Amino acid sequence: MQEAQEEAALPQLSGELFLTDGGIETTLIFHGGLDLPEFAAFDLLKDDEGTEALRRYYLPYLDLAREQGAGFVLEAPTWRASPDWAARIGYSAEQLETANRDAIGLMAELRDEHGDVRPMVISGCVGPQDDGYDPQRLLSADEAAEYHSTQIGTLADAGADMVAALTLTYVEEAIGIARAAEAAGLPAAISFTLETDGRLPSGQPLSAAIEVADAATAGAPAYYMINCAHPTHFESVLGGSWTTRIRGLRANASTKSHAELDESDELDDGDPVDLGVRYAALRDRLPQLNVLGGCCGTDDRHVREICRARAA
Repeated sequence: MQEAQEEAALPQLSGELFLTDGGIETTLIFHGGLDLPEFAAFDLLKDDEGTEALRRYYLPYLDLAREQGAGFVLEAPTWRASPDWAARIGYSAEQLETANRDAIGLMAELRDEHGDVRPMVISGCVGPQDDGYDPQRLLSADEAAEYHSTQIGTLADAGADMVAALTLTYVEEAIGIARAAEAAGLPAAISFTLETDGRLPSGQPLSAAIEVADAATAGAPAYYMINCAHPTHFESVLGGSWTTRIRGLRANASTKSHAELDESDELDDGDPVDLGVRYAALRDRLPQLNVLGGCCGTDDRHVREICRARAA
C-alpha cells in the first residue's frame, strides 16, 4: 500500500527522465553576486527583489526540461531553513515558518506558470542540522526526527509533494528524517554526500548506509540520491543490488575534496562536458538513475551537458 501511494505521489518513480536544478547557493553567490548568510538561499524570500532573483534562477532549468520533454523536480530553496540554521541568522520560529511556506508557494507559482513542463514535482529541501561536510554534533535517529519534524511539518502543510534531504553525512540523521517525513505523510528522497573515497564523512560505506537506513525504516525512503560529490569520488564503490535504490544524482562540478572546497574563495565550475560524460557512464552501475541535476559549482550548462551525454 505504501509503495502504491508513493508511486501515485512521485511520478519520477516511473523511471522516466526527470531534471532538477544545479548548485543554487554557488550560482546565486558567484554568478549572481548575492549575499547568502550561512549559505541560506531562503533568506532571499524576505523581500521582492530576492524572491525575483530566486524565480529567475529556476527559469533556465525549466526551459531545459521543456526542451528535453522531461519531468522536473522543483527543489525549494530551503536547505538551510531549519531551526538551528535559521536562528544563526536571526530568524524567529514564526519567521522561519513563513519562509518555508513562502518557498513552497514560489515553487507552486512556477509550476502554474510553466504548466507545459509535465510532470512537475514540488520538493521541500531539507539540509543537515550541522555542517554538511564535517558535523561537530551527531544526532541520534530520534533526535533527528524531532529536530527535522518542525520544518518537514511546515513543508507538508504548505503543499510540498515530497521531501528531499540533501548532503547528509551520517545514517542516523537520514533515519530520523525518513521517519519525520513518513509521520508528516510525505515521501522522502534521502541523499548522502561522499568523500573522495566514496564513503560518507562518517566513514561508513554508502552501501551500508542505504541498507541500514532501509532496515531501520522498513524501506520508508522513496529513493536515495548522491549529492555534493564528483563522480570520480564514488564510481569505484558502485555495484550490488543496493544500487537499485539510487534514483537521483546531483554531483559537484569540481573534483576537489570537501576540505579543499571549504578553503577556496573562488568557484570551481569544473568541466561541464566531462561531467556529462561521467553521468552517462554511470548508467550500468546505477540502473534506476533518472533524476539528474547538480550541486556545488554546477549551473544550467552542466545539466544541459548531462542531458546531451545521456542522449548520445
